[in-house]
Amino acid sequence: MSLYFVMFSKTLVLEWEISCLNSANLVFPIILDPMGLVFLTTVLFISGNVLFFATSYMQHDLFMPRFIYLVLLFVLSMALLILIPNLITLLIGWDGLGLVSFLLVIYYQNPKSLSAGMITALSNRIGDAMLLLAIGWTLAQGHWMAPNMWESHTTPWVCLTIMIAAMTKSAQMPFSSWLPAAMAAPTPVSALVHSSTLVTAGVFLMIRFYPFLHSIWWFNPSILIISSMTMLMAGMSAMVECDLKKIIALSTLSQLGVMMASLGLGLPLLAFFHLITHALFKALLFLCGGAIIHMNGHSQDLRTVGAVFHQSPMLTTALLTANLALCGTPFLAGFYSKDVILELSLALPTNIIILAIFMFATMLTASYSARMMVLAIWAPNSSFPMNNFNDSDNFITFPMILMSTMAISAGSLINWAFMAPVQELPLPTLHKFLPLLVTLLGALLIAVVLPFPSLSTPRPTKFQHALSFMWFLSPISSQFVLAKTLSHTHLLFKVMDQGWLETVGGQGLHLSSSNMSSSLQIIQRNSINIQILTTAVILAPILLL
Repeated sequence: MSLYFVMFSKTLVLEWEISCLNSANLVFPIILDPMGLVFLTTVLFISGNVLFFATSYMQHDLFMPRFIYLVLLFVLSMALLILIPNLITLLIGWDGLGLVSFLLVIYYQNPKSLSAGMITALSNRIGDAMLLLAIGWTLAQGHWMAPNMWESHTTPWVCLTIMIAAMTKSAQMPFSSWLPAAMAAPTPVSALVHSSTLVTAGVFLMIRFYPFLHSIWWFNPSILIISSMTMLMAGMSAMVECDLKKIIALSTLSQLGVMMASLGLGLPLLAFFHLITHALFKALLFLCGGAIIHMNGHSQDLRTVGAVFHQSPMLTTALLTANLALCGTPFLAGFYSKDVILELSLALPTNIIILAIFMFATMLTASYSARMMVLAIWAPNSSFPMNNFNDSDNFITFPMILMSTMAISAGSLINWAFMAPVQELPLPTLHKFLPLLVTLLGALLIAVVLPFPSLSTPRPTKFQHALSFMWFLSPISSQFVLAKTLSHTHLLFKVMDQGWLETVGGQGLHLSSSNMSSSLQIIQRNSINIQILTTAVILAPILLL
């Protein structure tokens, strides 16, 4: 169906009329267009491989059916998000993604997973609120269909709310901290959720609404600046991270910045192309990381794994293929999309600072990929001596073979079959080779200066500390907001609720009345001395008179 709609450039809108009362129609629309169907095909292909991989990875889990149902609900929510062009009905898929992602992140029921799930859910709730505001502001148009938006006096506000909603879902700055935190979920969830579905939903929403968003003059420059800073922050943070899954999550964040930057440059088709290719090789990267974690006693610390090269050649090949595709190595999937975006950024009238950030982030991509490869594949093994690494589990190797095939060939296939032939850009030789040169420089830099880390690493510097906290975005979006508020409310609770209100309130009245009653009980005793004293006190004034 995707090939048919792509080849004949067809778009089909189906409308299911749920009810009709006078002139008020309640309609459920579905749009079948080339872009949505290609994306849905990719999502379903990755979902099938991930569920196949989860059969082995989650085989000892007690609640395997619950996990499968949650993953299928997630895929259904993503399909609804892709196929629905109506801003109101879109909330079914949008909120479904947010809810099910929260349930998947807290799947391992412990405090760390709960805190990660709360950051994920609350960050995404900001985007949900923005979409509700956009729905309210587009009420004057009389419809909410994405392809038919036109300008009105509320257009800037609608564009701003849709942009913020997409930024929260795709974890752009300053909403970036939830993406590495969401790695508390099981690895198959990370391979599906954080490669092709949840994090790309924001980018897809902006591609869907791009003709409308592009009409505002400040949209392209602002999204270009935000995405450039996100690319830089993610690349620098991945250089000091030691958690295997968080490194892959930060690389996802960097590539989401590349997609957003492509939108900022006015290239929505290339952003969609990179979205598809990135989903394929990033899902493979997560599967490889999950296999390493699975065979390493579920340890995610990069410093405790190593020497995979000697024990698992299939895993080594797949991991190397995924990392090379991520770096944009010529003729792999990532090259056909990422390299064209970088070349067009050099050809278009782009700010020199933005270009420098682009190239530095590209160099960092090669650096942290080479660092991960060196430490996981060729470094000395620091884990338990009885670990069993092998390629005998077909539930792990078969998805890897399929995903590796797509990571190698998907770029050229989509370029030939789906994309219109693009004329080669007439660039100077240095500009043409600049993306490849900075990639090689980043990889060589790590190969020369990287020492093999030990578990007894020295105390980090303040700069490394800032990088490990994602430029302090993690504490700012979690503990920093609550610390002062909680201390002030605790003081107020002690002074007011447990202090003055108790003294002048019910507890204080009870205490004072108890004391008065105790003193009256002394007078009310049947003691002869007290009775004589009381009689004397009463009769004394009379006798004196």
